[in-house]
Amino acid sequence: MTSDSTGVVDAVPGDQELRRLLAGLTAVRDGDFGTRLPDDADGLMGDIATVFNGMVDQLSVFTSEVTRVAREVGTEGTLGGQAEVPGVSGTWADLTDSVNAMAGNLTTQVRDIAQVATAVAKGDLSQKIDVPARGEILQLKETVNTMVDQLSAFADEVTRVAREVGSEGRLGGQAQVPGVAGVWRDLTDSVNHMAGNLTSQVRSIAQVTTAVAEGDLSQKITVDARGEILELKSTINTMVDQLSAFA
Repeated sequence: MTSDSTGVVDAVPGDQELRRLLAGLTAVRDGDFGTRLPDDADGLMGDIATVFNGMVDQLSVFTSEVTRVAREVGTEGTLGGQAEVPGVSGTWADLTDSVNAMAGNLTTQVRDIAQVATAVAKGDLSQKIDVPARGEILQLKETVNTMVDQLSAFADEVTRVAREVGSEGRLGGQAQVPGVAGVWRDLTDSVNHMAGNLTSQVRSIAQVTTAVAEGDLSQKITVDARGEILELKSTINTMVDQLSAFA
């Protein structure tokens, strides 16, 4: 038995109580937060039990919340979750804040990337990822933004060439999309090949018909053609032959 300065006598923890405390501390060390100390004791042992049980309660809530957020974000793909651990302070509060900051950043980044990807899928190339990012998320951000830039340039150039050739009748235009590769390079080449062929064919037809109009029947359409353009070429060349024979 001991007494403090007020004369209040405190019972010194006995061997059995110390063994219970040791067992509880060992359980916490091993990650078992199901152990509690009897809190009906008086004096020092009662205070120790109260503090120990409160500590275990907070650790249990902390681990449960961190596990929940990690499972939601990392396994289930459910974003927006935050760990709620009331009453913690010090390192435990710092750890909770760190987990919540990580989950919050990841939520913002993934949702921003998803928003831009969805916009691209719907044909909206006006959006870019602007959320702050680092590391591999930054690399993904830059890759997606570069993709959007290239798709936008590709769409603008193809639209321009199609408008010039198909609507304005301006021939000779070519799509310029620097940096594209793969399918986008193939599509650009196909558009340019189409525009180039059409330019050559129309200009050759125009040259021969102009010559005919000026009384020159010595020229024929020699440019390669297929389909309806080939039919037109054959018709004009036959016309030139007939006019030449008549003349």
